[in-house]
Amino acid sequence: MSNRWTDTYKANYFSLPNDIYLLGLKPRELAVYSFLLRCEDRETYQCHPSYKTIGNATGMSETTVQKSVRGLEDKCLIYTERTTITTKDGEKRNGTLLYTIRPFREALDYYYEVTAQMHL
Repeated sequence: MSNRWTDTYKANYFSLPNDIYLLGLKPRELAVYSFLLRCEDRETYQCHPSYKTIGNATGMSETTVQKSVRGLEDKCLIYTERTTITTKDGEKRNGTLLYTIRPFREALDYYYEVTAQMHL
């Protein structure tokens, strides 16, 4: 039997690991992480939305997005690389960040390691 919801949204979703809530993410970090997962190429685990694009999708300012990205990097959930673009005039300019979504298990292991050190 066909289900209208699953037929309509079959390939139009992404999932979050259940343990994401153990990492103590701020709500804004969770929103940015969710958006990056939504955008990622599922073969390369990379995406490159601008701070403005992320902010528009999550209702945050570019500054808040930037802080959230740093928080996600600190928690080992993502890795960022600067990119450049070449204009029609041949001039090099800064591009958007290239985000790589790191394996979730690494972030979880890092969290447990940091938590254990805090309790020593």
